[in-house]
Amino acid sequence: MLRVAVVGSGPSGCYTAQSLVQLDSEVRVDVLDRLPCPYGLVRYGVAPDHEKIKSLQNTLRAVLEHDRVRFLGGVQIGPDGVRVTRLRELYHAVVYCVGAATDRRLGIPGEDLPGSWSATQFVSWYSAHPDAVDSGFLRDARSAVVIGVGNVAVDVTRMLARGLAELTPTDMPQAALTTLTESRVTEIHMVGRRGPSQARFTTKELRELGTLPETDVVVDPAELALDPDCTDPSALPAPQRRNVEVLRGWAEAPPTGAPRRIRLRFFLRPAELLAEQGRVGAVRFERTAPDGHGGVTGTGRHEIVGGQLVLRSVGYRGVPLEGLPFDPATGTVPNRSGRVLRGGVVTPGEYVAGWIKRGPTGVIGTNRPCAKETATALLEDAPALALRAVPDDPLPALRAAGTDPVAWQGWQSIERAEAELGASLGRGVVKLPDWQSLLQAAEGKAP
Repeated sequence: MLRVAVVGSGPSGCYTAQSLVQLDSEVRVDVLDRLPCPYGLVRYGVAPDHEKIKSLQNTLRAVLEHDRVRFLGGVQIGPDGVRVTRLRELYHAVVYCVGAATDRRLGIPGEDLPGSWSATQFVSWYSAHPDAVDSGFLRDARSAVVIGVGNVAVDVTRMLARGLAELTPTDMPQAALTTLTESRVTEIHMVGRRGPSQARFTTKELRELGTLPETDVVVDPAELALDPDCTDPSALPAPQRRNVEVLRGWAEAPPTGAPRRIRLRFFLRPAELLAEQGRVGAVRFERTAPDGHGGVTGTGRHEIVGGQLVLRSVGYRGVPLEGLPFDPATGTVPNRSGRVLRGGVVTPGEYVAGWIKRGPTGVIGTNRPCAKETATALLEDAPALALRAVPDDPLPALRAAGTDPVAWQGWQSIERAEAELGASLGRGVVKLPDWQSLLQAAEGKAP
């Protein structure tokens, strides 16, 4: 019997557990997570109004309810919890699926002004991540600037423009719902440093902006004209061609005078965040131009865009976990087909999958083949790994290390508490937003 610990219960962790039990009928997997709730970014990163994507939780649930898979939430791995070396003593193999836990920075003056946040901080707040705090994101904000043109940038832009009728049916925590629907933000600028044909959002996400009630989407035809591929998009790959077609349609349509306006801007590189009364009040951008090699170059011309809220959405980055090697250049754990490398040499029994393995690339589904590759490598190594003696059940040792895992039944208690909270508010399921209420609910106590 091979005992495997998978650290992280998001898509990459669940897909790894799924591959292991499907490929070998003798494997038992404990899926450990720092949070008392499973599903990772599917619970805490997917926009609340994207019910179809959030329904992926049903697939992940089936994995975690498998009779040879056990969910153990509330387990911290590292110096403040169970150390990596101790984890290796308790399991034949450990797979780290810890994602990319922080954001890339802009590295410009004013980035840390009050009112300037990473998009992830904003998403965590309205998604009820227990580490998030209500930092007054929308305090006194009338205009917002979202830096980045990927799907996360589209998500936060859409959330800023949503109204009460659209947000009430979601599982968004009540405080965030109230704050967003009482927001005075009427103008949202979503800004990219490159051209429309190089934007990273998907067409489906992009089109959703055009369906928002009482909201105009404005695109400057002059900025489209700066991109040679917008003049004739026929040679572009289909996803980029569809994006360009949507953007051209908005550029040609006159605004309706709706109370909210989303401006999609291109070829503007952030140079500095400018202060106003001790908070961010505007962003100074440098106009860029195509360099002929797929990138952009600065022109030396600048433009100031006002915004009392700035959300930076320029990518994620992995962080080191004490006890594991880490490549700061790529933000990943060095590996070969998922096998962890120390000094270029494979470390028996240590593996990675997901973003910490390959970097923050791809969509949720990309994690499936990535996880299967790692699981296949682990099972190839299994005959040697199984020779080492480990406890029949690591749970008592985990408890002895000072942790009190939240079992699957505890998570089901949290689900019931969230359904009851929603019913009391006249809504559907409403997430519990903090550690105390989650842990109380896991124990069957009223939050």
